[in-house]
Amino acid sequence: MTRARPSPPPAAKPVVLVADRALARTAERLEAWYETHRLWEIPDTVAYAAGPGQTVRAIVALGGTPIDRKLVEALPNLGLIACLASGYEGVDAAHARARGVEVTHSASINHEDVADHAIALFLAAARRVSAGERWVREGRWGKEPLPAVRSVRSLKVGVFGLGVIGRSVARRLEAFGVEIAWWGRRPQPQAPYPRAESLLALAAWADVLMITARADASNVGLVGSDVLGALGPQSLLVNVARGSIVDEDALIAALREGRIGGAALDVFQTEPTPPQRWAGLDNVVLTPHSAGHTLTAGEEMTGLLLENLRRFFAGEPPATPVPRA
Repeated sequence: MTRARPSPPPAAKPVVLVADRALARTAERLEAWYETHRLWEIPDTVAYAAGPGQTVRAIVALGGTPIDRKLVEALPNLGLIACLASGYEGVDAAHARARGVEVTHSASINHEDVADHAIALFLAAARRVSAGERWVREGRWGKEPLPAVRSVRSLKVGVFGLGVIGRSVARRLEAFGVEIAWWGRRPQPQAPYPRAESLLALAAWADVLMITARADASNVGLVGSDVLGALGPQSLLVNVARGSIVDEDALIAALREGRIGGAALDVFQTEPTPPQRWAGLDNVVLTPHSAGHTLTAGEEMTGLLLENLRRFFAGEPPATPVPRA
């Protein structure tokens, strides 16, 4: 009777470092396939990088959260940074690729949801929905008149950034009969809307400035005092892109001083945004960076993240690498 040969030990799971506390549930899901480390639970990242971090093969992150270049350099076996977002401005993709680290994102999934939310913010601000609700809840209805607003169809809407989100927003805007123009750094000859000569020119023309541009180093604070001043005291600013594009201090000053009529914001300079920054500003509609957060998009984005991880560990090309500069 021959003795049965013992089964080989199971292969060790690849090590994945999850960078954002907001991805805690994603980390739990990843544990079925990977040994998952949580960056927010690591008190000393330098010691971690010199120890357990030596085995990290991939980082999972939200695209807007900064990934420290020193951390990337300290992980010798790192080969992938996978972003659970369309944006990836928190990752220095060029630096990562120079070190042989691929960067992926969850591209072209939630843009229709973001566009829906942009329209919701636009209508809420233009028709003063929040103010009207307060009017009812505070018992002011019937006691004092609610100020009239301009008809939506009379407005001119400037779209800053005519990428996939900007085009989706513009298509929706057409249904309201508004006049549409746009500006972005790259000309788009096939675009059905006129392109302004500059962002400043677009702001001077528009009643509503809709920010849908992808954030990068070139547009940090680009919507500042000059652009806000060009918009004027009856105008609206809507931002569903990234808070870094707007000089938030300048925006708040313009709102308080009446140099801009109102704003509707889903993204902020610091997130979560301190609520006291917006205290007393009744001409602002605020949502908590939720434009793309739908059940459908969330599941599809997670699925794409998992596919990019699977492909990396299988030695296959990524499904959605970030564009090369």
